[in-house]
Amino acid sequence: MTHTRSTDLADLLIYSAEVAKARAEGLPIVALESTIITHGMPYPQNLETAQRVEAEVRASGAVPATIAIMGGKIHIGLDPDQLEALAQAEGVMKLSRADLAVCLAQGRVGATTVAATMICAHLAGISVFATGGIGGVHRGAEESFDISADLAELGQTPVTVVAAGAKAILDLPKTLEVLETNGVPVIAYGQDDFPAFWSRSSGLTAPLRADSAAEIARAHILRGRLGLAGGQLVANPIPPEAEIARTEITPVIETALAEAAQQGIAAKAVTPFLLQRIFELTEGRSLVANIALVLNNARLAAKIASEIAGR
Repeated sequence: MTHTRSTDLADLLIYSAEVAKARAEGLPIVALESTIITHGMPYPQNLETAQRVEAEVRASGAVPATIAIMGGKIHIGLDPDQLEALAQAEGVMKLSRADLAVCLAQGRVGATTVAATMICAHLAGISVFATGGIGGVHRGAEESFDISADLAELGQTPVTVVAAGAKAILDLPKTLEVLETNGVPVIAYGQDDFPAFWSRSSGLTAPLRADSAAEIARAHILRGRLGLAGGQLVANPIPPEAEIARTEITPVIETALAEAAQQGIAAKAVTPFLLQRIFELTEGRSLVANIALVLNNARLAAKIASEIAGR
């Protein structure tokens, strides 16, 4: 029975030539999500950003594995033609834990969120994943119950996720509370404050701090030895030169949130709407900051993956 299951799984996973070679040679690999390509930016900026993030991972000593669903298969790593096709695709499903299997069953094209990328990375034996910011508890969640599946995923799937904190459009205190409830280590990198995506500080103290990739890698390995479920959230602050200060971005976020409420925008549509409005209200600065923080996270993730591979 076990043999059949593993064969079925092997049939579902398609590795790019670069990732297959890295797996065979035991090289460090960093998983990358694909919703930033399909739902985060317009073409061709989305393609250029994806290429830059992959190049950053390579330059930092690891192999990038952008994950997406195509033709009923989970692609671990995309070749240049596939990346280009995904960047221009329309009607792409935005996948989390709930809809991953349905997308595969229907043979549709799907882009992976944090939760779905974690699941696929773990299936492929990849321990580290770089993203922009995780989802979390939406403001007003005490009435809407709108809480990202990313938080539950971090509590059950053993992947170390490097992000610039949670997206600043969220309720950050409640997000930290839910992460704590789910037993997720929230580790600020090189500072005591929990970063807030576009800003280096949210005004909240992070539960944990680490000052080196080696410490984070060791903690990842020790969680496995201890039999602890779930991964780690590494909160890596945006580089100082790229940040939009909290005092500047907060009123912009409040305006965008008010507009979303006024227009009755809810569920999966909320985040793309807010990010687009914030882009418009900051005259594009939010996107420039977003790209800078993703590149920064790719660099740190590559270092952590290298430390894990070397142990």
